Amino acid sequence: MARVKGGVASAKRRRNILTRAKGYRHGRSTKVRLAKESLVHAGKNAFNHRRDKKTDFRQLWIVRLNAAVREAGFKSYSTFIASLKKAEIALDRKVLATLAANEPEAFARVIAKVQK
Repeated sequence: MARVKGGVASAKRRRNILTRAKGYRHGRSTKVRLAKESLVHAGKNAFNHRRDKKTDFRQLWIVRLNAAVREAGFKSYSTFIASLKKAEIALDRKVLATLAANEPEAFARVIAKVQK
């Protein structure tokens, strides 16, 4: 059986790494070892930040809801959420925050239901 040299495959592997590292600064975009390490860290951060994004949006919705609920006469966000659960209204924070921002009359109807 003939011997197979791995130059083509190795070059392709390196080229792919450097292509993914395009735009990185200094040696990270030109040196394979640095590029590979940078890509590993970038991937780790991308994974973590995809998770963090969910937390950030939830916090944003809560802040928006808190402001809208206080304007409507509730003491706080937490009392509003407790009243929602007691009234068995199953709307999540994203929907409620969107209603408060874009559909104030619909949000007012939700608040009227909760205050009964």
